[in-house]
Amino acid sequence: MAQHEAQAYKDNGSPEEQSRRKFLANATLGVGGIMGLVLAVPLVGSLIPESLVDPAKSAGGVWADLPKSQFDKVAIKSPPVKITFNFKYADGYFPPSSDEQFVWGIKLSDQQAEAYKKLRPDLYAGASKIGYPAVVESFVIFSSICPHLGCRFNWVGDQSKFICPCHGSEFTPEGVKVAGPSPRGLDPLPFREQSGQAQVTWIQYKSGTPDRIIVSYS
Repeated sequence: MAQHEAQAYKDNGSPEEQSRRKFLANATLGVGGIMGLVLAVPLVGSLIPESLVDPAKSAGGVWADLPKSQFDKVAIKSPPVKITFNFKYADGYFPPSSDEQFVWGIKLSDQQAEAYKKLRPDLYAGASKIGYPAVVESFVIFSSICPHLGCRFNWVGDQSKFICPCHGSEFTPEGVKVAGPSPRGLDPLPFREQSGQAQVTWIQYKSGTPDRIIVSYS
């Protein structure tokens, strides 16, 4: 009797029964995989900062104070001023974080401010248009990121140009590209003065394209 039962366990059944068992096993695995995917997608999505998923729906960044001791050096006919600042931000389910960045500030004369739209038409029309004023109270605050591949450019005083050390892109003090592979001029950032305090919003634009596509807000 025991030998008969042992033989029964070794019997794989008819071809029809084997096919049915294989189908049920594959169906179970398939349903389990679909359920896992359904649960995983919203979980992973919740961990991605909203500013990276859809910057247009994010809060639009935060206003960060520019140190007065540095900002006060920005003046008409003076070289661009490097301004280092810190800001705190929160995004999605991540805890609040702090970051340090730097920008370049210039101040235009009244005549330069009036002519800026003609000098930088890329900021006012087409896919490279920005959605905020480029010039505020004659000040322009540039992102320090080169639009080519994301390196940090510097002000070279003896040449009166911004020059990127990575691939040689060159820009005038007003941010106009005059040489090198950069696909566009420098990117101004949102700027305001609130109760006597100069403030900026840090925006990261996509590199390597003539269009200004927001990657993230601070």
